[in-house]
Amino acid sequence: MKRTYLQINAEDNVAVALTDLPAGHWIELADHGFPLAEAIPAKHKFTLSALQTGEAVYMYGILVGTMTQPVARGGLLTVFNLVHAASGYSGKTGSYTWQPPDVTRWQDRRFDGFHRPDGQVGTHNFWLVIPLVFCENRNIGVLKEAFLQELGYAQPSSYRQQVKVLADFYRSGAGRQTIGNLTVENTKPATQANPLFPNVSGIKFLTHDAGCGGTREDALNLCRLLAGYCVHPNVGGITVLSLGCQHAQATLLQQAIAEKSPEFSKTLHIFEQQKWPSEAEMLGAAIKATFLGLMELNEQQRQPAPLSKLTIGVECGGSDGFSGISANPAIGHAADIVTALGGKVILSEFPELCGVEQELLNRCVNGETAGRFTYLMQEYQRKAEAVGSGFDMNPSPGNIKDGLITDAIKSAGAAKKGGTSPVTDVLGYGDYATRPGLTLLCTPGNDVESTTGMAGAGAHIQLFSTGLGTPTGNPVSPVVKVSSNTILSRKMKDIIDVDAGTIITGDETVEEVGEEIMEYIIGLASGQYLTKAMQLGQDDFIFWKTGVSL
Repeated sequence: MKRTYLQINAEDNVAVALTDLPAGHWIELADHGFPLAEAIPAKHKFTLSALQTGEAVYMYGILVGTMTQPVARGGLLTVFNLVHAASGYSGKTGSYTWQPPDVTRWQDRRFDGFHRPDGQVGTHNFWLVIPLVFCENRNIGVLKEAFLQELGYAQPSSYRQQVKVLADFYRSGAGRQTIGNLTVENTKPATQANPLFPNVSGIKFLTHDAGCGGTREDALNLCRLLAGYCVHPNVGGITVLSLGCQHAQATLLQQAIAEKSPEFSKTLHIFEQQKWPSEAEMLGAAIKATFLGLMELNEQQRQPAPLSKLTIGVECGGSDGFSGISANPAIGHAADIVTALGGKVILSEFPELCGVEQELLNRCVNGETAGRFTYLMQEYQRKAEAVGSGFDMNPSPGNIKDGLITDAIKSAGAAKKGGTSPVTDVLGYGDYATRPGLTLLCTPGNDVESTTGMAGAGAHIQLFSTGLGTPTGNPVSPVVKVSSNTILSRKMKDIIDVDAGTIITGDETVEEVGEEIMEYIIGLASGQYLTKAMQLGQDDFIFWKTGVSL
């Protein structure tokens, strides 16, 4: 018999509906049972006892809210009767003993990657083209069009073919009614050309709206973030376009690269437009230098590497009421496997760790690491409150609609994707992960600002859980979409890579899906396939400025 509801922790006074439950549906607990007082939609929470105004609500075994109205036993929790509440935290207060998963199955496994002189191993071999300032975005676009089309890296597009069909009908004299009645959505897409450089995974072009006009701190942080992309193991060479007069100077980028990688030896071309007689001459030189770099990069071959060389980022976006009990814990199990093998895992989104701080502090390997986490969390919260915001405002309308009605509920489930291993390091935005184990990286909950930061911290691959669906990708760090429910996986099969909804239906366990994710990681790291976001050419990059973003 399939489960219809779940009490996540024995201490919880609420449960989550796993399917739409009608009023009167019988709820059986360990010591008693009762009928639901009202209908409960799937993904939403209902009370296990009558709760009064001011009473605390517990889920995942922690405080997640306070009642603002009385609710009968078996009643629905909503934004009208529950508000955010979370427990305080005060540094590392206890020891932590970790029981790692059995990794015998993967102990001798390897992935085929690109070995870099600094000891890192890339899962891909990208050439990166970046601007130091937004003034160069148009020139980046010029280079992108030229290289992708001519070298065979352009994504095949059925949409261009659809426009061509309509244009051809219009040229033939067809009127609005004829064209309006045409069906062109099933037009066969153009065939993608074979790349000229088969050992180059792609040429990636970043654009952004920063580099000048903001604060000097933002310019410095941008350079630190871009430096992380330059030293990233999936990047083999870099072309940089600079105007020349902006805050984000080329020297700042070079200094940041040297700090992250003192032995940096990748090919790095920097072109400063104000030093050239014309834009055309600069772009011509950039094209030639980049092409020569691609020739050199194409000589590199994949070679076996231990799984301990992997750095995995974990993220959630478009979360729903199932994310914290299916996709996130499955990702967390995969994360524990990676750390048990000696690899690195990066957990970000600090606004979505609200309420679980004390648990994470106690998991920190020492007081210094715990102190760093405390400082970054409190400083972020202070800045948020200074502009009239706060972590309690983090849940989006989509989150709330699908059962995540307080930030603490969202955070308790979001933290599950980090697994259970000790916290070995805590980093600020723009820092680079170097210590094996679980690293906490300070980023916003904003999907792309967060994935951008984790790629800049060195994540080879990012595991991204979603309950509502999001196409988010990254230029250099492939993003793997893990759906929290099977309905989403079937509905948006063009963006979902792994379905964790089988956990909700009871067909698979968290551990089984986590192991499937681990196998997917190894194949992806070896270049055996592309993620759905890669197939779509979804290369998102948003730099998080000093101003608050939740």
